[in-house]
Amino acid sequence: MAAKYDPSGGGDPRKRQWEAEGVRALRRHLGLSQRQMADELGTRQQTVSEWETGLYRPRGASARLLTIIAERAGFEYEAGGKKQDTFGGKDAGPDHVPAA
Repeated sequence: MAAKYDPSGGGDPRKRQWEAEGVRALRRHLGLSQRQMADELGTRQQTVSEWETGLYRPRGASARLLTIIAERAGFEYEAGGKKQDTFGGKDAGPDHVPAA
């Protein structure tokens, strides 16, 4: 089953939220390890891990970069049978937000 994501999102794509499952699905779609994804994003492997486990959520420049990468990779994310406006995950860098 292919991972899916709805690039139209119905709102400002710069304000989309990434969920843990979406970050993991994007990384797998790209065929990258956490370390390779971190290197591509200019962050730490631990940050990618924390996004994927839901400890932190990407925001700011990190979230925007993930969105750009997803769009260019033709990535679509579908969780629980519903297309998502959220991409999922949390960040552990200067632009991170702890899980609520």
